[in-house]
Amino acid sequence: MNHDDDPFDPAPEAPEPPHDGECCESGCGDLCVWERYNAERAEHERAMAAWRLRNPPEARFK
Repeated sequence: MNHDDDPFDPAPEAPEPPHDGECCESGCGDLCVWERYNAERAEHERAMAAWRLRNPPEARFK
């Protein structure tokens, strides 16, 4: 099923930032919780852009 077949198309949920103390501050690179969070945020922005195209403001409030 694609999004056009589903009348319920909620906006993607944003990722939660790392909690205090999750980052070890050692500069671990790809495994850093902040690196993963930033990648998840970028994916969320792409998903939101696609969602906005499928759900323009004028269609959301009908």
